[in-house]
Amino acid sequence: MEPRNRTSALEFILLGLSETPEQETLLFSLFLCMYVVTVLGNLLIILAISSDSHLHTPMYFFLANLSLVDFCLATNTVPKMLVNIQIRSKSISYACCLTQMYFFHFFGIMDSVLIAVMAYDRFVAICHPLHYTAIMSPRLCGLLAGGPWVFSCFISLTHILLMARLVFCGNNELPHYFCDLTPLLRLSCTDTSVNKIFVLIVAGLVIATPFICILASYARIIVAIMKVPSAGGRKKAFSTCSSHLSVVALFYGTTIGVYLCPSSVRTAVKEKASAVMYTTVTPMLNPFIYSLRNRDLKGALRKLVNRKITSSS
Repeated sequence: MEPRNRTSALEFILLGLSETPEQETLLFSLFLCMYVVTVLGNLLIILAISSDSHLHTPMYFFLANLSLVDFCLATNTVPKMLVNIQIRSKSISYACCLTQMYFFHFFGIMDSVLIAVMAYDRFVAICHPLHYTAIMSPRLCGLLAGGPWVFSCFISLTHILLMARLVFCGNNELPHYFCDLTPLLRLSCTDTSVNKIFVLIVAGLVIATPFICILASYARIIVAIMKVPSAGGRKKAFSTCSSHLSVVALFYGTTIGVYLCPSSVRTAVKEKASAVMYTTVTPMLNPFIYSLRNRDLKGALRKLVNRKITSSS
């Protein structure tokens, strides 16, 4: 029988990535640089796409949405960690913790679904090139970009409502640098079986299902590319997909390891390392992955930078 005089924790202690001041100083400098690069890179992608009419196509529309989500995902976790290191305080209130967790799941789900949507866009472009404009109409693009926002809001809100019913008593130290769902569930002194079942259902919906759809899309894409008679044509078709495949490998390689691997093989260190990958490293690298291999985007970025230099001189 559960005791009745328990009171839930009013705040949590985020233990962070390190407990030694020397390492924290290094981590502060490293993550500050990574965050600045993430913000600049993703905002430049958004500005370049919005300012160049030649890039007003479905592929770049989805890329701009992905850049916005990556910027928000990094902003939800990294600044709080930097502030905690700077002021030597590791506490976060219960309300702020749930708020951070809500937006973490909201933008994480958005990332996963948008990456799958971009795979569908590549599938239509390569497998049905003559009908691409008709299929990827502005209405469908709006639904494919707007639908994930509504879906993410519903799933994230459900997570928070299920979490709000739990009681946290005793240990309030969270072995993480932000409020993530799995470490929080371990701290609860009430039954978390409903939460864990919902986590598995959501993982299937927002990680496994999009990943399977991506694999199916690329299976069809590879078959279509292999039918292209010229080697140059095959190389060009593959090059349009290589950037997206790199992002798929980065994002799903880490999220599957955190949310779909058995709990017996997961440790706090592995969870934190994976979280750094998909909340900080991936959003930072995405602008480089997409711009370095894309002549149109590089040209738009060059024109944007030259325009800013000219206007300021």
